[in-house]
Amino acid sequence: MARRCIVCDKGTVTGNLRSHAENKNRRTWKPNLQRARIIVQGSPKRAYVCTRCLKSGKVQRAL
Repeated sequence: MARRCIVCDKGTVTGNLRSHAENKNRRTWKPNLQRARIIVQGSPKRAYVCTRCLKSGKVQRAL
């Protein structure tokens, strides 16, 4: 399941893994998403938020 940050819309990125021998394999980079209780439109809600948004204060946590 492809999860995304509800604040910055950061999601899974795909690309190639390249070894020293130039082997090509598909790989994915996943964001560090945490399920947190945050304030959304004045009410608390559980949502997936990336740690960058949590750390920078872009969302307000609900205690």
